[in-house]
Amino acid sequence: MTSSSRIPCPPRPAVGALRQKTTVLQWLLLCCLSLPLTQAQPKIPLETVKLWADTFGEELYTIVTKYSGSLLLQKKYKDVESSLKIKEVDGLELVRKFSEDMKNMLRSKVEAVKRLVEAAEEADLYHEFNKSLVFDYYNSVLINEKDENGNFVELGAEFLLESNAHFSNLLVNTSISNVQLPTNVYNKDPDILNGVYMSEALNPVFVDNFQRDPTLTWQYFGSSTGFFRIYPGIKWTPDENGVITFDCRNRGWYIQAATSPKDIVILVDVSGSMKGLRMAIAKHTVSTILDTLGENDFVNVIAYNDYVHYIEPCFKGVLVQADQDNREHFKQLVEKLMVKGVGIVNQALSEAFEILKQFQEAKQGSLCNQAIMLITDGAVEDYEPVFEKYNWPDRKVRVFTYLIGREVTFADRMKWIACNNKGYYTQISTLADAQENVMEYLHVLSRPMVINHDHDIIWTEAYMDSKLFTSQAKNFLLLTTVAMPVFSKKNETRSHGILLGVVGSDVALRELMKLAPRYKLGVHGYAFMNTNNGYILSHPDLRPLYREGKKLKPKPNYNSVDLSEVEWEDQAEMLRTAMINGETGSLSMEVKVPLDKGKRVLFMINDYFFTHINDTPFSLGVVLSQGHGEYILLGNTSVEEGLHDLLHPDLTLASEWIYCITDIDPDHRKLSQLEAMVRFLTREDPDLECDEELVREVLFDAVVTAPMEAYWTGLALNTSEDSESVVDMAFLGTRAGLLRRGLFVGSEKVSDKKFLTPEDKASIFTMDRFPLWYRQAAEQPAGSFVFNLRSTEAPESPGQPAVVTVSTAVSVTVDKKTAIAAAVGIQIKLDFLQRKLWAATQKCSGEDEPCPTSCQDSDLDCFVVDNNGFILISERPQETGRFLGEVDGAFMTQLLSMGVFSQVTMYDYQAMCKPPNHHHSAAQSLTSPIRAFLTATRWLLNELLLFLLELGAWGTWHADSGAEAKTVFHHSHKHKKLDMLQPCDTEYPVFVHQTAIQEANGIIECGICQKIFVMQRIPNSNLLLLVTDSTCDCSIFPQVLQEATEVKYNTSVKCDRMRSQKLRQRPDTCHAFHPEENAQDCGGALAVSASLSLLLLLLCSWASLLQLLR
Repeated sequence: MTSSSRIPCPPRPAVGALRQKTTVLQWLLLCCLSLPLTQAQPKIPLETVKLWADTFGEELYTIVTKYSGSLLLQKKYKDVESSLKIKEVDGLELVRKFSEDMKNMLRSKVEAVKRLVEAAEEADLYHEFNKSLVFDYYNSVLINEKDENGNFVELGAEFLLESNAHFSNLLVNTSISNVQLPTNVYNKDPDILNGVYMSEALNPVFVDNFQRDPTLTWQYFGSSTGFFRIYPGIKWTPDENGVITFDCRNRGWYIQAATSPKDIVILVDVSGSMKGLRMAIAKHTVSTILDTLGENDFVNVIAYNDYVHYIEPCFKGVLVQADQDNREHFKQLVEKLMVKGVGIVNQALSEAFEILKQFQEAKQGSLCNQAIMLITDGAVEDYEPVFEKYNWPDRKVRVFTYLIGREVTFADRMKWIACNNKGYYTQISTLADAQENVMEYLHVLSRPMVINHDHDIIWTEAYMDSKLFTSQAKNFLLLTTVAMPVFSKKNETRSHGILLGVVGSDVALRELMKLAPRYKLGVHGYAFMNTNNGYILSHPDLRPLYREGKKLKPKPNYNSVDLSEVEWEDQAEMLRTAMINGETGSLSMEVKVPLDKGKRVLFMINDYFFTHINDTPFSLGVVLSQGHGEYILLGNTSVEEGLHDLLHPDLTLASEWIYCITDIDPDHRKLSQLEAMVRFLTREDPDLECDEELVREVLFDAVVTAPMEAYWTGLALNTSEDSESVVDMAFLGTRAGLLRRGLFVGSEKVSDKKFLTPEDKASIFTMDRFPLWYRQAAEQPAGSFVFNLRSTEAPESPGQPAVVTVSTAVSVTVDKKTAIAAAVGIQIKLDFLQRKLWAATQKCSGEDEPCPTSCQDSDLDCFVVDNNGFILISERPQETGRFLGEVDGAFMTQLLSMGVFSQVTMYDYQAMCKPPNHHHSAAQSLTSPIRAFLTATRWLLNELLLFLLELGAWGTWHADSGAEAKTVFHHSHKHKKLDMLQPCDTEYPVFVHQTAIQEANGIIECGICQKIFVMQRIPNSNLLLLVTDSTCDCSIFPQVLQEATEVKYNTSVKCDRMRSQKLRQRPDTCHAFHPEENAQDCGGALAVSASLSLLLLLLCSWASLLQLLR
C-alpha cells in the first residue's frame, strides 16, 4: 500500500503539496542529467557492499540467535506441536460475550443507584422542614481539623481514615459518608442543614451497596441546594488558594439526570447601557449557562443591540451540538463582546424563535425541550406581538430572563416575559449571583419529569474528574457515571415538581474494559467503546492527556473525540454509522497502524466486530487483525509441572491483565497476579476467582519456556568476567502475558534499566497493547530479527542511544493455521554493533587480504538504517537515532524517487499545536508612554471597581462568609490563562522501506559534483547498509523531515466542519411539559444587600478618575 492508496479525510495543505512535488521533480531532473563520474571520485563496487552487508548480517544472526536462544525456543514449541490446537476466533461471538458481561456489570451499578434513590425519597417524604434545626455533620473539609487550643473545630470532629487500594490508595472511611460544600454555599443554611439531616438515611444504603457489590467505587448524592454527600467519606482538600470550587450541580452527571435534552438560544444584550460591570456579569452568566449543557444539547449564542449578531457568524441560523469544543469556542467569543448602540430585543427574540422553529420542523437538534435565555439590563419596546406570533397559546418554547444589575425598573417586564412563557425570572446583580440563579432554569426544566416521577437512568460520556479531590487526585482516570434524579413525593408540592438532587456512582472505564480480556484479541487486536453521539468512551489510541512543561493535563476536548477521528481510515463512516445505530455486525478495513510514537507504521487488514450494550447508550467494538490475529493457540499441561516452572524469580506476568480477581476481597488486594494464581492452583484460597483458560495457557507457556532459563544461565556462566559483555539481557514474552528475562551482566550494569518495567509501558504487556518489540517481531518474516534503537535516560547522556533491542517471533502451525506463540530477543550494546560493522567492511572478498576500500575511509560515508529510515550506526555518534532525511536530505530524496522508500501520510486528530501568534503594533505605546500609563491605570481602576462592588454586595452575608466572598471573586475574575497549546489536526509523514528492493545504486547531481551511493539490504533483519561518497557536498539541498504539520482549513471548509451535524442517537426519553406543572412559580426580585451609599460613592469616584485619565 502506498500513501496515495487512500484519500485522507482533510484536504492536504496546498503549500506542503507544492513543495513536495517541486522537490521530487527537482531531483528527478538532476538524476536524468547525471554525468559520468570524474576520475577524482571514489568508486564503490556493488559486490563489495553486498559482501559487507552479508558478512555483517551473518555476524548479527549468529550473535542474536546465540544469546536469545530463539532457535531453542522455536524447537521447544515445535516439539509440543502435536498436542497443540489452534482455534479460529469467532469475532461476533466474542463481541457478544464481552457485551453481555459489560451489561451485567453495569446493571449492578444501576441497581445500587436505584436503592439510593428509593432511600432518599423515602427519607424526604417523612422529613418535616425545621427552620431552626441545629445539627452537626461531618464536613469533609473540616474533619480532623483542630483550633489553636487543640479542640476539634465546629463540624470537624474526629473522622477515621485509612488507605484503601480499591479507592486508588486514598485515605477513606468505608463505614460512613461525609458532606462537601463549595466555598460560596453557607454550611449552616437551614436548607443545607435540613437536606444533610434528611440524607443521613443514605449511610446504611451506601454501606449495604458496597457489601453487595465490592466492585462499586464512589457513590454520592448531589443536592439541589449545593451540598454533596460522598461515600466512602474522604478528607476534601482546598486548592492552592484555599478554595473549594467543586459544585456538584455543575457536573455533567447532575445536569443530564436533572433535565431532558434541550435546544437553547442565548440572547445577550450588548447595547451601550450594558457597559462596565453589567457586561462582565452578563458574560459570566453566558459562560455559566454554557457550563450546564452537555453533548445531548444544542445551542447558539446571539448578541443584539440595534442589530442581531451571531457571535460565531459560521453558526448563523443553526444550532450546534453543545460538546466541549463548541462550548469553549462560544466562551472565547463571548469574552470579546463589546458594547454599543441601543438594545432592541424584538429582532433578537424573533431570530431565536425562527431558529428553534426551523430545527423542530426539520427534526434536528434535541427534539425535546426548547428555551430562550434572555440576558439584559432591561427591555422597553412592545415585545408581546413576538410571543403571540411564535409561542402562544402552546408556549412550547420556554423563555428564561436574567435581569443584569441592581436597577429594578424593568423587573416587572422581565418577570412578565418569563411567567407568560413557562420560564423563570432572576436578577443577577453581582458575579456571585450568577451560579445560583442560572441553576434555577434546570429546576424548571426538571418539573415535568418530577411530576411524572420518571426516574430516567443516564450514563455520561467519558470524563476525568480531576476536580473531585483536588491535590489528592494524582492519577487521571477515565470514568463514566450512572445517575438518577431524586424527587420530592410530597403531595402538597407535586405541582411544583421539586427536584431534591441526583444520585450517582462512578464506573472506571478501565475496569469495564477488563471484561474484554487482552489475550483473546491477538497481538494487534483491541476493544473499544463509543457513546450514542459517536464519541470515544474507551480506545487504545485515545490520548486524553498532553504535557505542559513537566505536568500532564487533560486536553480541552478529550471527551469529545469522535470515533471517526481515531479510526480515521473509516472515511465512509460505515463503522461509525453501524455502531451509532446500535447494529450487530462486522466489516473489514485496510488500516495504517502507527507504532513507536508515530515513527513507524504497520499496514494491516483489520476485521471489526461490533454490537450494542443493552440498557446503555454505548456500543462495543472488537478488532482482530487478519492472518495470525484470527487464531488463538491452545495448549495444556499438568498443574504440578506448570507450577514448578512458574515459580522463578525472573518470571513475571502482565500486571494489568486479570488472571485472578484480586481487587474485591481486601485480603486479596495485596497479592500480585502471580501470587494469586499460585494460591488458586494450590487451592490455598478457595475464594479466589481466576480465568481458568488464561491460567491454563500461562502454565503451558511456563513449561515450554522453562528451558530458556537454564540456557541463558549457562551462557552467563560461560562468559568470562574479563571478557567484554556485549549483551545486557535476553528476554521473551508469550501470548498469555508471561515474561522471562535473563541477565548477562549485573543488574547495576544494565544500560536500559527501565526496559521491561512498568515505567516503560511500551516494553511490557498492558491492558491496551502487546509490547512494541513483540508487535514489530510479529510482522517480520519468519526467522528474521527486528532491530530497534532505544535511548537511555541517564543524566550524563540525555537522549543518547545506548542499546539496541532485537526481537523475533516464534510461530506455530497446526492444520495450515499459523498463530504467534511468543517473541524472544536481546538487548545488545550499540558500540559493539558498530565495531562489528567496521570489521565487516574491512573485507573485499572471502579471503583475508586487505581491502582498498573501507567504511572508515575518509571519502566514504556508511550508515546502517532501519526499515523506517532511522540511523542505527553512523561514523558520527551525534547522527545515531536521527532520521536519515534530516542528516542527508539529498540521499533520502533520491531513495524516495527510486522507490527504495515510500512516504506514507498519517493523520492525528488529537494533536495539540501552538496557536498562531498575533503580533500587535507597538508603535502607539512607544510614541506615547503616557498614554500607555493612563490605559493601564484605567484598567486597574476598572478591576478595583469590580472588586469593591463585589465586596459591597457581600457586606451583609453571614459573619464567616468573608472567605466565600473572596472565593467567588477569585474564580469569577481571574483571567483564564491561555494554554500554550490548543487542539488541532496534523498530518505527518512516515517512511517505509519497500522490501521488494533488496539493493540499489545511483548518482546524485549536487551542482558542481556528483554523489555516488549504494544500498544493500542486510539479511535476516530489518536493516539496510547505505554507502555513499562523502567528498561531494549536497548540503545545499533541503532536508527531508519526519515532522507533523498542522492541517490548515480554509474559512469555508472550517465553517462546514463546525456546522456539520454528524449522525447521533438521541436519548430514548423526553420530558418537555406536564399539564399539572405550576407555571406561575416563575421567580421574583432578589433583595439588594449592598450599601447604596457605598456603591454611589464608588461609582462617582470611578467616573471622575476615568474622566481625568481620558
